[in-house]
Amino acid sequence: MSRALPDDDVRISPLRQRLGRLTGYWLALPGGLWLAIFFVIPMVYLLSLSLMTGDFINGFSQTFHVSTYWHTISLYHDQFVRSIIYAIIVTLLTIVLAYPMAYWIAMRGGRHKSTYLLIILLPFFVSFVIRTLQWQFILADNGFVLGTLKHLHLVGSDFHLLATPVAVICGLTYNYLPFMVLPLYVSIERLDPRLMEAANDLYASKLQALLRIVLPLTVPGIFAGVLMTFVPVASDFVNAQLLGGAKTTMIGNVIYTLYLTNNDYPAASALSFTLMGALLIGIFAYARALGTKDVMEAAAL
Repeated sequence: MSRALPDDDVRISPLRQRLGRLTGYWLALPGGLWLAIFFVIPMVYLLSLSLMTGDFINGFSQTFHVSTYWHTISLYHDQFVRSIIYAIIVTLLTIVLAYPMAYWIAMRGGRHKSTYLLIILLPFFVSFVIRTLQWQFILADNGFVLGTLKHLHLVGSDFHLLATPVAVICGLTYNYLPFMVLPLYVSIERLDPRLMEAANDLYASKLQALLRIVLPLTVPGIFAGVLMTFVPVASDFVNAQLLGGAKTTMIGNVIYTLYLTNNDYPAASALSFTLMGALLIGIFAYARALGTKDVMEAAAL
């Protein structure tokens, strides 16, 4: 025989239900405020600044000058395209280098997995600028790499790497390689080893098992690694500044110069928004081509 609830419980129950539905929103409130203060508001201000006209001495005024976007794109399209090309090359190189590393650590690392991952992350304890400057010594004309090769007469005496695209790509690949290794390691480490055993039982070679089982199941890791690598590489300016020359300038160098040297804030803001828009379009196209729904479902397994 059921017992009737007291009147107080009947009145409080709907309130508890409403509070229960709002719990998720209350938990998301700190993160939402953080994003609003440090991302949304600066982005709105940056968009407003990109539509202004004027100069640093007389000040800037809001005129909704949209043509600034077309002017900056036409003026710096070479650097823009170069940044995208560098980002694609570096992303592909990091996949080629990181996948074997992540696979070996996940499958063969044993109890030393944490140690190997620490070794990969160890350079991050050093300043980004210092890590990039060391490549100046590595790739210097008389450094221990080129100096040795020239001494052995394997390359010509006038051969050099600094201030070339090769130097910039090497620096970018080195600095952003861990961003590809970590998501790949997590994706591979979650694989069920019985799948490889089943592939062996079905007479599949190790290469076939890798291409038909491991690679498709680690697509979420590749997806995350590409995002974490491509976006910061495309907007990087330190490597091109320290390792490159006039013919290797990236769009990040242009934005840096416009902001801090020329004080042309509207043009720099317009380029920043153009770069962000191009990256977002590229990410959405990449996600759609890869199948975002399939990637998310695979990541949830």
